[in-house]
Amino acid sequence: MRYLSIEPTKPKVAVFDFTSCEGCELQLANKEETLVDFLKAVEIVNFREVSSAKSDDYEIAFIEGAVSRSDEIERLKKIREKARVLVALGCCACYGGVNKLKNAFDLSTANREIYGNYPKDSMPVRAIKDVVPVDMEIPGCPVNKEEIERIIQHLLLDINYNFPVYPVCVECKQKFNVCMFEKGQLCLGPIARAGCSAPCPTGGLGCYGCRGPAADPNYDEFFEIARRRGFAEQEVNERLSFFGGFNGIAMGVQK
Repeated sequence: MRYLSIEPTKPKVAVFDFTSCEGCELQLANKEETLVDFLKAVEIVNFREVSSAKSDDYEIAFIEGAVSRSDEIERLKKIREKARVLVALGCCACYGGVNKLKNAFDLSTANREIYGNYPKDSMPVRAIKDVVPVDMEIPGCPVNKEEIERIIQHLLLDINYNFPVYPVCVECKQKFNVCMFEKGQLCLGPIARAGCSAPCPTGGLGCYGCRGPAADPNYDEFFEIARRRGFAEQEVNERLSFFGGFNGIAMGVQK
C-alpha cells in the first residue's frame, strides 16, 4: 500500500520450527479477517507450514520451539548468522516450554525406555536465548495473534510497543471473571504476565503462566494465598514449572 506515493519496503520474513507442536506458527495463519493485510506487510520467504517457498535470504527470523538436539544447535546458529532480527516465538522458544519438564529426568534412561535399541539424539532442553542472542521474545502458548500484528507494526514502522507489565488478574477483572481461587482452582494469574486476554480463566481453567512472570511479582503474597486456599507446595511448584517461565521460583524455598 502506498503512502504519499512512497512504496514501503516489505521485509523478508522466515519462520522456523524446532522442538515444539507448531501451534504458535499456526497462530500466524489464523484470524482470517486480518491475514491478507498481515501478508501484504511482509514477504514470506521461508515458512514450511503455510508456503512451499524456501529461501535463505531473509531479514527477520521467527523461531518457534526449544532446542533439544545437537543438530538444532547448528541449525539455529546458521539462522542467527543470516537474520538481522531474531524473534523467539512462544514459550517453548522463550523459556523451554513443556518440553523442559524432561530435564528433571535422567535422559539416557528415558531415551532407552522409550526408543529401546534405537535411541534418538537428545539433550537437555534449552530456550533459544541460551544458544544464540535473541532480539525479541514473544511469550505465550500459543502466542496472541493480535500481539504479533502489533509487534510487526513495531518492527516495520517503528510504532512504539511495550509488553504489558501487569498480571493476568487485571485482564480477568476487565472481563468480570470470578476469581479462580474463589472457584477452588489454583491460578498463576496474580503473578503471570498479561497480554493474552485471559482466555484460560475465562474458559474456567486456572492460569498456568505460559507468558512468564509479570513485572515485580509478589511471590510471597501469592504463596500465602495458595496456602490459605489449601494448595500443597508440590501442586504449586508443578504449576510454576509447567511452562518454564518461572524457572528457579518455588514455594517453600527461601529466595
